[in-house]
Amino acid sequence: MPYFAHDLALVHAKGFGKHADRCAPGILELLAPLRGGVILELGCGSGALTAYLLAAGHQVIATDASPAMVELARTTLGPDADVRRLTLPDDPLPAADAIVSVGHAISYLPAAAAVDRALVAMADALRPGGVLAIDICDLSFGEFRATDDSVARVGPDWAVLTRFSTPAPEVFIRDITTFVPDGHGAWRRGDERHENVLVDTSGIPALLAEHGVTATLGTSFGAAELPPGLIAVTGRR
Repeated sequence: MPYFAHDLALVHAKGFGKHADRCAPGILELLAPLRGGVILELGCGSGALTAYLLAAGHQVIATDASPAMVELARTTLGPDADVRRLTLPDDPLPAADAIVSVGHAISYLPAAAAVDRALVAMADALRPGGVLAIDICDLSFGEFRATDDSVARVGPDWAVLTRFSTPAPEVFIRDITTFVPDGHGAWRRGDERHENVLVDTSGIPALLAEHGVTATLGTSFGAAELPPGLIAVTGRR
């Protein structure tokens, strides 16, 4: 089963858009010189950041590996939006003036080697002068959450319970249970296990430099500080 099946995709869209809201101003500032260019978004989810990019006048190719998220994004953004299913690291990336990704989409890949391949593919897809702005989970991401047990959140028509475990330094696991109305007066339960690969992000600038992208690591996009252990990678070809 792919990550973010229908019910979790719906819950994520309704209750977890704040990360995109916080990151949007800093991302838009980085992209301001490229207005009118093609922006490739990886891991667009339900289209929370995409909506900001479109409103700023960018041409956006919004992509996600989850079929449910792709359908939600198409519904949210309307029929004129270019929303595609794309799975890293093997699917080819269209050439772009910028590549953006928030919500550590690249950390859903199965291993550090796959993360490296995806980063190389991004670098190679950037046009001259192109901008890269993504976030990714560092090895410290799990360390900061080593004492977390479980978190529950409830909305008007959804609920989610997340249990955390870190069985290995390079993997961060969340067992997620969702509850949404089943349309017949009861609640439907869904379960997913999310495994995020954690990497030593200090080597990313050197890897990207080998492929023509000068990149730096940070803890924020603009003024929006990211959660501990989530690293902002920004760069230019």
